[in-house]
Amino acid sequence: MNMYVANLSFHTQDEDLKKLFAEYGSVSSAKVITDRETNKSRGFGFVEMESDAEAKEAIKGLNNKEIEGRALSVSIAKERPARTSNKRW
Repeated sequence: MNMYVANLSFHTQDEDLKKLFAEYGSVSSAKVITDRETNKSRGFGFVEMESDAEAKEAIKGLNNKEIEGRALSVSIAKERPARTSNKRW
């Protein structure tokens, strides 16, 4: 299950996010989203866990939990809509 994690500290790295969620089970991937130009954190990321049950426990345990002075917002990630091409031929 893929989860959206918002309100991260701007110092949080991928590995920090992975360790935080690993307390609840097996983490497939953890990615803090960064700005393309500055490479600085945008304050949110995505975590994927192998088991839906573990992911639900992580959401329950970490949503609104204060980390580095910020209350995390953890929820199930929404599917990204398919991109449409705006190319003109």
